[in-house]
Amino acid sequence: MSDFVHLHNHTDYSLLDAAQTVETMCNRAYDLGMHSLAVTDHGNLFAMLPFYKEAQKKGIKPILGCEIYVAITNHDEKKQISTINGKKWGYHHLVLLAQNYQGYLNLMKLCSIAYLDGFYYRPRVDKKLLKKYNEGLIATSGCLAGEVTAFAAAGDYENAKLAALDYKEIFPDRFYLELQNHDIVEEKKAHVILKKLSKELNIPLVATNDCHYSMKNDSDAHDVLFCLGTGKDRNDINRLRYEPGKFYLKSADEMFALFNDVPEALENTVKIAEQCDVAIPLGEYHLPAYPVPDDVNEDQYLKQLCLQGLKKKYSQIDSTINNRLDYELSIIKKMGYAGYFLITQDFVNYAKNNFIPVGPGRGSAAGSLVAYSTGITNVDPLKYNLLFERFLNPERVTMPDIDIDFCIEGRERVIDYIKDKYGHNSVAQIITFGTMKAKSVIRDVGRVLSMPYSEVDSIAKLIPNEPKINLEKALKINSDFAKVSSQSKTHKELIEFSKTLEGCHRHASTHAAGIVVTPGPLTNYVPLFKNPTSGDIATQVDMNGLEELGLLKMDFLGLRNLTVIDQTLLLIKNRHNKNIDIDLIDLNDSNVYEHIFSKGKTVGIFQFESDGMRDYLSQLKPSSIDDLISMTSLYRPGPMGSIPEFIARKKGEAKIKYLHPLLEPILKETYGIIVYQEQVMEITSTIGGFSLAEADIMRRAMGKKKKDLMASYKIQFVDGAVNKGLEKATAIEIFELLEKFAEYGFNKSHAAAYSIISYQTAWLKHYYPIEFMTANISSDINDTTKVVKLIADAKKMNITIFPPNVNSSHADFTILDDKTIQYGLAAIKNVGYKAAKNIVKGRKNAVYHSVFDLCLIDNNLINRKVLESLICVGACNDLEGHQAQLYDSMDIILNFANKHHKSQNSSQESLFNNADITTNKRPKLNSAEEWSTEEKNKHEKQLLGFYLTSDPLEKYYDDLKELSTVDSNGCSLTNTDYVQLGGIISELTLRYDKKNNQWALLTLDTVFGPVQVYVFHSTYEKYFKLLKEDALIFIKGKISNQGEEISVNQIIANKIFVLAKLRQQIVKYINIKVDYSMNDHKIIKQLYDLCTKNSGACSLILHFITAKKSSQRILIDKYSLDPNSDVLQKLRLIFGYQNVWIR
Repeated sequence: MSDFVHLHNHTDYSLLDAAQTVETMCNRAYDLGMHSLAVTDHGNLFAMLPFYKEAQKKGIKPILGCEIYVAITNHDEKKQISTINGKKWGYHHLVLLAQNYQGYLNLMKLCSIAYLDGFYYRPRVDKKLLKKYNEGLIATSGCLAGEVTAFAAAGDYENAKLAALDYKEIFPDRFYLELQNHDIVEEKKAHVILKKLSKELNIPLVATNDCHYSMKNDSDAHDVLFCLGTGKDRNDINRLRYEPGKFYLKSADEMFALFNDVPEALENTVKIAEQCDVAIPLGEYHLPAYPVPDDVNEDQYLKQLCLQGLKKKYSQIDSTINNRLDYELSIIKKMGYAGYFLITQDFVNYAKNNFIPVGPGRGSAAGSLVAYSTGITNVDPLKYNLLFERFLNPERVTMPDIDIDFCIEGRERVIDYIKDKYGHNSVAQIITFGTMKAKSVIRDVGRVLSMPYSEVDSIAKLIPNEPKINLEKALKINSDFAKVSSQSKTHKELIEFSKTLEGCHRHASTHAAGIVVTPGPLTNYVPLFKNPTSGDIATQVDMNGLEELGLLKMDFLGLRNLTVIDQTLLLIKNRHNKNIDIDLIDLNDSNVYEHIFSKGKTVGIFQFESDGMRDYLSQLKPSSIDDLISMTSLYRPGPMGSIPEFIARKKGEAKIKYLHPLLEPILKETYGIIVYQEQVMEITSTIGGFSLAEADIMRRAMGKKKKDLMASYKIQFVDGAVNKGLEKATAIEIFELLEKFAEYGFNKSHAAAYSIISYQTAWLKHYYPIEFMTANISSDINDTTKVVKLIADAKKMNITIFPPNVNSSHADFTILDDKTIQYGLAAIKNVGYKAAKNIVKGRKNAVYHSVFDLCLIDNNLINRKVLESLICVGACNDLEGHQAQLYDSMDIILNFANKHHKSQNSSQESLFNNADITTNKRPKLNSAEEWSTEEKNKHEKQLLGFYLTSDPLEKYYDDLKELSTVDSNGCSLTNTDYVQLGGIISELTLRYDKKNNQWALLTLDTVFGPVQVYVFHSTYEKYFKLLKEDALIFIKGKISNQGEEISVNQIIANKIFVLAKLRQQIVKYINIKVDYSMNDHKIIKQLYDLCTKNSGACSLILHFITAKKSSQRILIDKYSLDPNSDVLQKLRLIFGYQNVWIR
């Protein structure tokens, strides 16, 4: 056992200041044989719970602490005050360690107050607060930034003494003078006074090392991290820096060598550790009380609400419904969760009653009849055969998890309602942490090493775009990335430092959806954090930690599709005066299945938008909501391989087989294939004799591949099956089938709820296409990729998109008529909602005639960037002057605007009475040559993300029409999988195959819509120089995964050409079909004349059709023709349009 304990340590939760994770720090302490360890991060308790659990796992006693910031004056006084060491932010450091549970509570209080009330560059407390919340806390004087040590280092004995006496009074018998030795001159100077004070004031000494990284050789990586945190380059000679190689987790022997003159300071580390004993209460639940009538308890009141709800949901309540309700309520009562359901139904029904759209359900909660009857969900669990045990399992006591989807625009109102009901000090959002991932850590480290951004960016792009990719894996996958470190010393450091820092926490932010509610003040349970940027108050414990602490956490998710539905219904109301209740539409409407799902026309349809899904839909031909539930469950990694068999069985092209007749009732809805987790549970119960609760536990064990548990479950299952009369071999086969599918099975409750939303969006797209597309595009207005995809789909629906215009556009996309949508100004890059809304507001009385009219709007909103974007995208084309003139006159325009606003702001004479600047004497625009179509296209693509008014492919339309084997609807013109088509590369992603060979995935925008192109390694090697975003290319290849509609969505490229001079590159022959009836010398002479006057590189092939309809091919090399459009047109006039083609 070690005779020394590290009491002053920082983890990577001391954001951008420490380069050791909780795990690496605990591993190091374990390797050194240390029995206790403290964490004292800067100003926060972010690491509290992860450290507590990790230390216990390693058999190390966790000591919870914090290096807090103590304000020189009051903690809420926010002004610059210089300290003795020259720091101007007016605070000192102090280390606090929790002795006991009261100290733990007080530590949380102090850290919370520091963020909520005392934040000024750092979260701060003051000595008054320390006096109030000192109980159960041990204090040490800290590093050179500590008050006592700072005065001691400056040789100011008297002030050091006064400060020491203050802390001794605040922490009676619990204050220690901290000695550190990092070979820093100021530390050694401080030691003299600190030792003297210790003797004079009877304040014990304690030795610490202020650890910021685990191993000595991590010093340089830590230095890089510190530069990142302070915004400095590593080569900046004037920057702050830690003494190299000193701030690591040293062994007891190393610490004894440093402090051999003060052995008591080392012994006191053990003494302090022995005094500290905090057990964080985990696994106890702390639910807020829901107010119920005086004559009933929570369980009775919940039952009353359920019975009332059943009457609204069912026209007839039979024994099946009553028995299911009684069973669920009995489980809820037994587990003590009635309050949870009451709280949830309350805020969900508040939302519904206040016209805030709520999703039909999310996750396993849709399997509860209690949730359905109280309005929490809107999915009938009996109709869809959903299991309550998948949601709430009496055999596995965990808090229910009901996540709720709200319309994005109403989510905040629901949170405000909860705050008002349970108290603002009992409700908070939840913290989340951003980490330094593979690509971002390369970019961060490269910046600190002063490497050129373009070079670092290109290195980062060598890291494959794969989920859960890390640097070690990337170095193995991509040989080019592996070679980077050999380029120079700096490149080697880039990779090595990045590997050390990868995974470290970089910043704290607020979870997008989570909130927590406590029975009383939050600070009785968790410390709080206030985001200095947004002002959001959140817990210092993340989502998983809150669950372990037994607190009520809920996900309030803003689901964009609910907003789309809501906005579509509003447009329908305004345009057609119809009030549609989307929850009452017919879910069996054959028109929706036939015209939307079966044709794969599901762009913009929730969950069914991807090319692969659309392809499968066109093959499956869904005819019911059950088919949609199955498809959304199967279309995921793992079960996706079962989709072709699922489709074949539905169509009757493959036989539906069951290993035993007992499986048929369970698997009939999915054609004999295990798709859902609920089916795994039912089979386990029906065949193996398990209860559904036991079956759920077995399913989880299967999914997590817990082999030790699986062996015992297998015996139990087979024995149960044999007792039911099954052959042992059949029972084993069924169990092994369950093992295979349990890992991939999907939660049917979730799939059912979300498939209803999918159907609702499809119904709206079919019956109200212009309203649906307008609402959908507007809801994604800031996501250029999605806007481009939706607009391309709108065009396929024969909907015209009018370009942005300052006189006719609104902020959002708007409907002009049944077939026309006006582009929204807020969708233009650099414009945004505020500027867009002010432009619309500014034309309330009169349209804009001149760009100078726009300048009368607030110049904080209509600035240079906004004006340039409006001009470049063509939104000012109705105004005086053309684009080039307006762009070249920006300085004149802005000067006019500045004078106008200066005049207004200084309350001087009105601009319009000014002799120099009047509405009649606007400045003259500069003369400029008008932009070419190519220049306009370039700006439009940059600002809209795509080409709206003019297509760069337009000049190649003739070539594409002649040479493409795909028609304008995207359907193949051949009866084979061979394909030729051209377009513009809108997206390019580089990937690596299993052999670590590079290949590319392209999105090719064609005249009929986007196509996904796979350029595998052998082809990529030949043509990689042609593959760039916005490149115009033509591809010869093979159709991949086409559906029955012969719609070309995905192709594999074999050969690639540039579109410029395409005919010269690939056309070898002009083919002419000549019918025997055309035996006319005039025709032959016309052909001869064409050949002699239009000499080129293409040979002629004549296809003579005999009277018996047989064909004879004759190659004519003597005459060669130019395959231009004019020649082809003349040939077609002679031989007929269908009888002339080029290849």
